[in-house]
Amino acid sequence: MSGKNSMTVDEKMSTVKIKIDKEAHITVNKELCKNCTDRPCLIICAAENYKWDEKSDDLVFNYEGCLECGACRLICPLNAISWSYPKHGCGVKFRFG
Repeated sequence: MSGKNSMTVDEKMSTVKIKIDKEAHITVNKELCKNCTDRPCLIICAAENYKWDEKSDDLVFNYEGCLECGACRLICPLNAISWSYPKHGCGVKFRFG
């Protein structure tokens, strides 16, 4: 590819390194999620960490791939998402160049 602007999303994501903390920096009240009709977290999360399991009628959430944008907590209409930054030294690291 000729330049950074022509990179695909997958290519850009390959520049991200994540050191996973053993303790989640995001917690989700899944009982509240069952009352949510729009489920905007499924759409807003660029890392696709939120998925709805139709079979179990439950939210499946994975904090380990979080890009730390905080969009999930801002968009949640039921305030079911508690979010903080990971402990020092853990979390996302963006590599450039």
